[in-house]
Amino acid sequence: MDTTRSRELFDRARQLIPGGVNSPARAWTSVGGTPLFFNRAKGSRIWDEDGNELIDYVCSWGPMILGHGHPAVLAAVQEAASRGTSYGAPTAAEVRMAELVVDAVPSIEMVRFVSSGTEATMSALRLARAYTGRNKIMKFVGGYHGHVDALLVSAGSAAAGHGIPDSAGVHPDYARDTLVAPYNDLAAVEKLFADNPGQIAGLIVEPVAGNMGVVPPAAGFLDGLRNVTGQDGSLLIFDEVISGFRVAFGGAQSLFGVTPDITCLGKIVGGGLPVGAYGASAEIMKTVAPLGPMYQAGTLSGNPVAMAAGVATLEELLKPGVYDRLERKGAALAKGLGTAFSEAEIPARVNRVGSLLTVFFTGDPVTDMDSASATDRDRFGRFFHAIVEEGVYPPPSQFEAWFVSLAHSDQDIADTISAAKRALSAI
Repeated sequence: MDTTRSRELFDRARQLIPGGVNSPARAWTSVGGTPLFFNRAKGSRIWDEDGNELIDYVCSWGPMILGHGHPAVLAAVQEAASRGTSYGAPTAAEVRMAELVVDAVPSIEMVRFVSSGTEATMSALRLARAYTGRNKIMKFVGGYHGHVDALLVSAGSAAAGHGIPDSAGVHPDYARDTLVAPYNDLAAVEKLFADNPGQIAGLIVEPVAGNMGVVPPAAGFLDGLRNVTGQDGSLLIFDEVISGFRVAFGGAQSLFGVTPDITCLGKIVGGGLPVGAYGASAEIMKTVAPLGPMYQAGTLSGNPVAMAAGVATLEELLKPGVYDRLERKGAALAKGLGTAFSEAEIPARVNRVGSLLTVFFTGDPVTDMDSASATDRDRFGRFFHAIVEEGVYPPPSQFEAWFVSLAHSDQDIADTISAAKRALSAI
C-alpha cells in the first residue's frame, strides 16, 4: 500500500495536534506505524488519502450500523441542514427522537439528549448522586465510560477496592470515591457493597464490555448486579453507548432481560453525528433541571441536524428482519475468522455478541480485563498491519470491538476471511 499522503499529513498533524490525533486510539499507538488518514466512505468501504480502498470494521467506532452514507440518513441530514444547523431551542426532531428511544429501551421513561457518550455518563453519575444523596460510584477494571474524572481510575494492584487515578490531572479525591471490581466477578462486587453499606450512589457497567475488546457478561452476572444494587438502594447504570441499538433494538438490557435504573446511549442514536443520551424512569429523571435540583445543560444538545440523522437511523432499524441480518453477518464473520486461525494453527478466541466481535490471540477464555491483557498483543499488531495490507480495516487496538454493519455483504465477509488467512500466513 502506498501511504505517502497519510505519512505527510501525520507529520504535519503532530506539529499542531497532541500526538497528531484528536482521540488517542487513532494514533495507532498499540499497533505501531503511521495511522491512515481517510477522506471518503460509502457502504462497507472506506478510502484513505492515497486512494487505498478497505473493508471497514471500525464503522466510526460503531455508529455506522447502516453503513456509511446511507441514503435515508444523508437525505435527512441535508434536509435538516438546509433549514439551519443549530437553533439552541427546542425542535420537533427532539420529540420524535425521544419517542423512539422511550419506546425502544425498557428502562427509559424520560430521556435527556447530550452531545457525546462522555457527557451521558458524566450526567448519569451526577444524577445517581443527586437522586440517592450518596457519593461513591462503582465501576469495573477495563470499563471505559468516557473521559470523566471519576471514571478514569483503575484498581491498581488490588483485585478489587478503591480506585487510583488512571490519568494525570485526575484529582485523587475523585478516585477515592470510585470503587473498582473485576468485570464478571459478582463476588467482588458483593464484597464492596458489604464493605460500603448505604454509601454507593451507582454502579456503572457496560452490559456487554466493549472497551477491553468484546467480553460478554457471564451467566447471572447482570442479574446479580441488579439484585445487589436493588438491595442496597444503589442505582444500576448501564453504559449502552456501544451496545445500545447495536446488539438489539432495545439494547443489551432487552437482549438479556435485565432492566437498569439509568441508561446511557450514544453512537448509533446520532447516526454518525455527535449525540449522546441518558434516561431513566420519570421519577428519577424529574431530579434533572429544570424539574429538579441536578443541573445539566448544553447549547448543542438536541442539535436539529444530529437529531435528524438519529431519527433516520432508528427508523431504518425498526424495519423487519434487521437484527436477524446483523446476527447472521456477525456469526458468519466470527465463524470464518475462527476457522482461519484454526487452519493456521494460531491460538485465538473470537468473542461475539450480535454484530460486535473481537479476535483475541490466546487459547484461553477472555472474560475480564486481566484475561484480555494476557493475550498476545504483539501478534495482534502484526496481524493488524498484515490484514490492512490485504484491504481490511479492523480497529487498531486489541482492546476494541469490530463492528459489522448492514452494508457488509456476504462477499465482503468472504473476502475478509480470505484476507485474514493471507494475513495469518504472513505473521
